[in-house]
Amino acid sequence: MKTTTRWTAGLGATALTALSLTGCSSDGGSDGGRIVYWASNQGTSITQDEEILAESIARFTEATGVEVQLEVIPWTDLYNRILTAVSSGEGPDVLNIGNTWAVSLQSSGAFLPWEGEALEAIGGEGRFVASSWATGGADGQVPASVPLYGLAYSMYYNTAMFEEAGIAEPPATWEEFVETAKTLTVDTDGDGRIDQWGAALAGSSITGNAHAAFIRGLQNGGALYDADGDPDFANDGVVAGVDQWIQLMGEDGVVSPSNAELLNGSEIVAEFIDGNAAMFFDQAPGKTLDAAGMEDYAAAPMPMVTADATGLEGTQSHVAGINVSVFENADDPEAAIDFVAHLTSDEEQRYLNDAFTSLPVVTEAYDDPAFQSDEIALKQQILSEHAQPMPLYPTEGQMETLVGTAIKDLFARIAQGGTVTEDDVREALEDAAAQMPSS
Repeated sequence: MKTTTRWTAGLGATALTALSLTGCSSDGGSDGGRIVYWASNQGTSITQDEEILAESIARFTEATGVEVQLEVIPWTDLYNRILTAVSSGEGPDVLNIGNTWAVSLQSSGAFLPWEGEALEAIGGEGRFVASSWATGGADGQVPASVPLYGLAYSMYYNTAMFEEAGIAEPPATWEEFVETAKTLTVDTDGDGRIDQWGAALAGSSITGNAHAAFIRGLQNGGALYDADGDPDFANDGVVAGVDQWIQLMGEDGVVSPSNAELLNGSEIVAEFIDGNAAMFFDQAPGKTLDAAGMEDYAAAPMPMVTADATGLEGTQSHVAGINVSVFENADDPEAAIDFVAHLTSDEEQRYLNDAFTSLPVVTEAYDDPAFQSDEIALKQQILSEHAQPMPLYPTEGQMETLVGTAIKDLFARIAQGGTVTEDDVREALEDAAAQMPSS
């Protein structure tokens, strides 16, 4: 496969062994052939993803005769792998992307625009949840990706720990969250060391840190970009929001310094399952918690500065999710489009999002009983009333890397015994902004 537009990217990534699977289903017009699909890691392991996707792929191949060579790529490698594929012209036919990368990748010109016959093949924009569809590319431009899995941040908490501490309700404001976390940060065995922390977070997660800066910044009246689309990371609102996030490990002392080394949501969930933390923020940990046999947990909205905040200051999540794209010069574009139509069909949306505890991105799928739980209803409400898309600018991917890394380094400073002030936060964010190109 070749691409006509290239990005320059000095990136290294370790390739996983591709798993060739037969199977997939669609009502499209392809007849035989083979495509390559890069999937993001959605489940508890690469192996689980392969097993779940194999069933869907099998239905596609049975219907179309098209074989799909599947590779599931960890989130730590996926963005670099995509950039390398764009710059080299060597990559898959179909691939998953984090929806926050959609505008950055769209600007490369390497991906199929979803209009005309391609859009008709997936049933048109009207089938999709509006907030999810809006993440497909820059505002006012033809999208270069299609939503596949919907996600939203929620706060998860240990109900048994809450009950034991006499806490009746989950915190609704950030001040209440910090106070609750302090109550739940205890030395349970009397050895002089804290062994139950109020909250857990992944201090080394670049994307997680960037999401926190975005959400906490909006709640405090700031934004990562100004009205002209230029990076503005060190305004008062963003600095305040990031400082609040950092001080959970710093002055507040409710997050273990060891969390500075955690890389992803799976490691946060493990802390929660092991009883090391009472609360955490995540997008779709339900299957992992259930697989571990954990019953004493519940989900609640992310706390805000004020409990009744609306608009931008009422943001509790970005419009999270995974999108799917097709390379413009795919070897078999018809088969690739048919495969996207399959993945976004009502039937497969029910199957895939139930399996991965994510949210369907097509409205008809919500009729399924699998999506009638209280947790799903909560996430639907968050997405419809309290979520904003990450900044829709081509430099968004660079923003995530620079802001996320700056926050990672601040957590590392605390973990190594240092302190971080609000001035330190501002300086770190100013340094990150100085490395950004103008949008």
